[in-house]
Amino acid sequence: MQDQVLKVENISAGYGSTVVVNSFSFSLRHGEIVLITGRNGVGKTTLLKSIMGVIPVKSGNLILDNDDITKKNSSERSILGISYVPQGREIFSSLSVEENILLPILVRKEINLKKKIEEIYKIFPILKEKRNSSGNSLSGGQQQQLAIARALVSEPKVILLDEPSEGIQPSIVKFIGETVERISKQLNTAFIIVEQNISFITQLNSDCLVVDKGRILSKISSVDLKDINKTKKLLSLEN
Repeated sequence: MQDQVLKVENISAGYGSTVVVNSFSFSLRHGEIVLITGRNGVGKTTLLKSIMGVIPVKSGNLILDNDDITKKNSSERSILGISYVPQGREIFSSLSVEENILLPILVRKEINLKKKIEEIYKIFPILKEKRNSSGNSLSGGQQQQLAIARALVSEPKVILLDEPSEGIQPSIVKFIGETVERISKQLNTAFIIVEQNISFITQLNSDCLVVDKGRILSKISSVDLKDINKTKKLLSLEN
């Protein structure tokens, strides 16, 4: 696929001798958003961690822009263009908002820090308002915006988002969904989003992979996702 940015080929991953993700395959185009959902404990987060390099791949291959990154560590994958926003956000609470955002690129001499931070503030205006506030003073929704901003600042090709709607009020969930779509279109950034929130899932114009026992159980098209009742039945999930 000419426009392909990431290819996941028969990935298996887990912890110790336990296999959590089993022969998982899909591909992602530049600027595409793919949703991944399923019940708790079926391997969704493990999949993201294996793509990021937080845990090693037991078998299979990961191809990023025609480069085999299967054996590369998380730092190398980050440099090559993958960013990860974990569940719980994991921002640095003692640092200011602006320090949190700039931290990933402080050693990147080729990036104009002043220009980049202003680009980020155009996407997330509340962060400009809170730029000198500490990370732990932000609301849950503001912290999630900060976490995405920190992932975006290094100009990644792919951003991995784990449960971005968790603990956030509906209006901010809607804003985050709209922002993700705008980033994907304007910056050509691809997203892999693990999510269980029906409202968030149906908001995005994206296909959804339903996962069970570490495998893809089914794929729901973006068209079918717009029927909320049908989607709830297919996903067997509730808000």
